Amino acid sequence: MARVHRRVRAVSAALAAVLGVTLAGCSSTGGKRAEERAAQAAQGHAAVNTPRWTFAMVTHSGDGDTFWDIVQSGAKQAAVKDNIKFLYAHDVEGNKQAQDVQAMIDQKVDGLIVTLAKPDAMKDVVARARQAGIPVVTVNSGSEESKKFGALTHIGQDETIAGEAVGDELNQRGKKKAVCVLHEQGNVGHEQRCAGVKKTFKGELENLYVEGTNMPGVLSTIQAKLQSEQDIDAVVTLGAPFAPTAVKAAEQAGSKAEIDTFDLNAKVAQGLKDGSLGFAVDQQPYLQGYEAVDLLWLYKYNADVLGGGRPVLTGPQIITKDDAGPLAEYTKRGTR
Repeated sequence: MARVHRRVRAVSAALAAVLGVTLAGCSSTGGKRAEERAAQAAQGHAAVNTPRWTFAMVTHSGDGDTFWDIVQSGAKQAAVKDNIKFLYAHDVEGNKQAQDVQAMIDQKVDGLIVTLAKPDAMKDVVARARQAGIPVVTVNSGSEESKKFGALTHIGQDETIAGEAVGDELNQRGKKKAVCVLHEQGNVGHEQRCAGVKKTFKGELENLYVEGTNMPGVLSTIQAKLQSEQDIDAVVTLGAPFAPTAVKAAEQAGSKAEIDTFDLNAKVAQGLKDGSLGFAVDQQPYLQGYEAVDLLWLYKYNADVLGGGRPVLTGPQIITKDDAGPLAEYTKRGTR
């Protein structure tokens, strides 16, 4: 746990520096002006007088994924503050996501935010954006490919480190046999998460692939696995919407396996509070959306590139029952 807490402290310090730079960059007259501009943004007014640029975000999200609602919440808030017109598109299929990016290029947007969950499908279109003079920031997935593809920077968590944190936490809880549930085949970030868990977990870990767009199928697959292997004592899901389904599967299978998850939403916060979930790994998606827009604005306005192009980490943070209460109000308003 000490290793996890050191990571959390380092991430928190880095984020404090990011937010401090952003606020300082918006005001040349000190804290009072920054507070005034923050108040304007909170009331739906731009806090800057830069041109009304258009930024587009194109992700690999499927329909109804609450995680991406939180990312968008952060992006939209930053867009209001920075006088940005914000566009959003998504598709779980890599080739279709690339087509959406091309459509944004054709619209001559001023900046692009993309995910690289399926990097092979995205490589060429990101290159075309750069050729068109459109700055690109990658977010959430693709930290290893981001710089290779020519993006300004990547914002998110290192998925391998996040997985290692989960393995450490499972060890602390005395778990011996775990299942890592992958709900989107071909997503490199998901594979990295489970590989990270396996690297540090001292017990036995098996990957279980499910079709994330078919929740009844997810339920039956996890239930069957737990029924056939009663010695499984931990199930790790890779997205908040799948955690309650895994809880139900364990109940129906008569399994005592602890359900843990990556990512956070209102249901996960409640599950942590009532004990139906053991812990969650929060990568702070609101920050991913907010900082992606803000850093593009800083680049357009002042040619700033935070961190020299190195990934800006927003996680991992291990969340347990002790943390659930204070987080409940944030999840209700859609920011955690």
